[in-house]
Amino acid sequence: MAKQNLGRHGIWSIGLRTEDPARHGEVAEAAAELEELGFGAIWLGGSTSVDHAAPLVEATSRITVATGIQSIWQHEAAETAARFRELDAAHPGRFLLGLGVSHAKLAEQYRRPYAAMVAYLDALDAAGVPADRRVLAALGPRMLRLSRDRAAGSHPYLVTPEHTAEARETLGTGALLAPELKVILEPDADRARSVARAHLAFYLGLPNYTNTFLRLGFTEPDLADGGSDRLIDAVYAWGDDDRIRARVDEFHAAGADHVALQVLDGREGDALPRKEWGRLAEVVGLVG
Repeated sequence: MAKQNLGRHGIWSIGLRTEDPARHGEVAEAAAELEELGFGAIWLGGSTSVDHAAPLVEATSRITVATGIQSIWQHEAAETAARFRELDAAHPGRFLLGLGVSHAKLAEQYRRPYAAMVAYLDALDAAGVPADRRVLAALGPRMLRLSRDRAAGSHPYLVTPEHTAEARETLGTGALLAPELKVILEPDADRARSVARAHLAFYLGLPNYTNTFLRLGFTEPDLADGGSDRLIDAVYAWGDDDRIRARVDEFHAAGADHVALQVLDGREGDALPRKEWGRLAEVVGLVG
């Protein structure tokens, strides 16, 4: 998957992943609108799969659709490879397979995650899924090296520009680095941080993320009470247009090829913030 195929900005969304037939039309329309706005990729958030991506690929003509991230514990490699081949045959080059090991608290099968990912990639290789058509949800150095050597690169979630710089150093210049960044289009600090803390609470219970924060120099007090202002401001982009644009630019300056932007507005996760996506396209210079 060539870096230029993704462009510099994408949208990360749980709401675009649906199994409800009543929402298929709305979701397809929203995906087509994101393509028209100029975003280079749609990242399907949450517990997702190739099957969730297929309707969005079919509803669009150019934009890359990626799983961000498919858990290796929920979908067998042989099944994933078969679905990948089917989708790629119908729409060559339009799908990017994002894979991750999830979390011990969320997957009862969670054992030796690094070895499990290696075995999964071995199976995909044997089934003919090209390494350059997959990315890994890599946070630590070991998984980042694996994403460099066995995939197109990495799609880290809930990270900072400092993590992006470290990841780039590990990946080298050739591999794709596409971090996710949460955006709150709210200039009031108290309101923005309130939305952020409500969202962050779930992730503060997952050691994969909290250990990463500690490696980046945050402290245990930063992780308490929903997260310190310092932590919130590091992993959420909030404020007026200029401030948000500057935060996105920080990730690119740190070495990101592409930034997957997740808009948060305090609504449920399956909401489609289409008005905010349009505004965000203007903020990052895609339209306007």
